[in-house]
Amino acid sequence: MADDEPTRAARLLDAQAKAALLFAEIEERGLVAAGERERAVSDRVRDLANEMFGTTRHWHKRIVRSGPNTLLPYKENPPDRVIGADDIVFADFGPIFEEYEADFGRTFVLGDDPVKRRLRAALPEVFAAGRRSFEADPRITGAALHAEVARLAREAGWELGGWHAGHLVGEFPHEKIDGADVESYITPGNDTPLRRTDRAGRACHWILEIHLVDRERGFGGFHEELLTL
Repeated sequence: MADDEPTRAARLLDAQAKAALLFAEIEERGLVAAGERERAVSDRVRDLANEMFGTTRHWHKRIVRSGPNTLLPYKENPPDRVIGADDIVFADFGPIFEEYEADFGRTFVLGDDPVKRRLRAALPEVFAAGRRSFEADPRITGAALHAEVARLAREAGWELGGWHAGHLVGEFPHEKIDGADVESYITPGNDTPLRRTDRAGRACHWILEIHLVDRERGFGGFHEELLTL
């Protein structure tokens, strides 16, 4: 029996709260460190999620990217890289907590590079502004929100790194999404309202992804969490 909507919302928020605790512990333990390989850090985060919450499953591939790898969108699979002393690094994980999906991404700056620090600071600001645009327009479409996020990125001095700025999220496994199903993404081709119900009659809940890049300097950053709750 499917959960009612207030229970679904509460469980999605609980999954995100656990993901936030996981990322706080990643920082506390210094798991993202110079001299470590990206895949080794990813494996340690996987093990930490199991240690903290008994979580053994992730609904999408685990991502830790550093340096030039931070320019690449989700679908790419760059070679494993050693994290440098002055690197920017982002982590994107989708742990499953009690059959509900979290999707959480944050950026770490290891050195004192002012541009990398400025990019990291811009990520939550662009996210918050994008959320305000969503909240201000009850009929906003995926295409309209993507255009607004792209504008906000340009205004802050960056560009978006991928073809979309978010996607559906829900119970595991949620309704299959792929590149051909634009209605599942916050992307230029999605002219449907984000506030709608899915094929099962449940409210659609969305993740907002902010992937900002500086192609000239060769790095980017990433920030994502729930948009709709």
